Amino acid sequence: MQRDKLYEESAVSTRSKSESKIYTTFFVVAMIFFVIAAILLFFSFNDIVGVVNNEKATTLDKALFIVMRIGLVLALALIGLLFFLLKNRFNVSYDYIYVDDEVRFTKVFNGRRRKYIATVTMDNLLRIGYCEKPSYQNALRELRGKKPKILTPNKTPAEDKMMIYLLANTSLERRVYVLECRKEMLEYLVLAAGINKLERE
Repeated sequence: MQRDKLYEESAVSTRSKSESKIYTTFFVVAMIFFVIAAILLFFSFNDIVGVVNNEKATTLDKALFIVMRIGLVLALALIGLLFFLLKNRFNVSYDYIYVDDEVRFTKVFNGRRRKYIATVTMDNLLRIGYCEKPSYQNALRELRGKKPKILTPNKTPAEDKMMIYLLANTSLERRVYVLECRKEMLEYLVLAAGINKLERE
């Protein structure tokens, strides 16, 4: 059967609508803390200069004031940074792009920012299988204790999709990639890699 040379599919969170709101909330809260920290830092310069030039204040009083004011600014900035980083745990999806006998994996944050993960060529692909089959556990044993690379935000597949794994050789080690995809993606991979690499059990 003739197939296109390019096929793209995405594994999107089944909770994407609610997670998108959480992502936006975390982003807004982070910006609020950053702005408050910046404003406090701006006004702190004059206060610090005033305390330093105050001849009645002891050296200890001056040091404590500076440390407390800078510490407050840093604390606000760190809280903002924490919210900013935590937002990336929500509304995450993955893109799988098959092109020129290789499949490329990309992580997508909130449907906008993309982060390249890996590329698996069909020459380096050792086995393809279903995650619910015993062969998946056999593939994991070949990792010698290392964890598989889960390329889906969902624990169970969405409607009309399945969980499959790819066991591949990299330049340094063997890796297992877990995908949530439709039957079409599996067919593309099997056709390119060879039917003999498909584990049915």
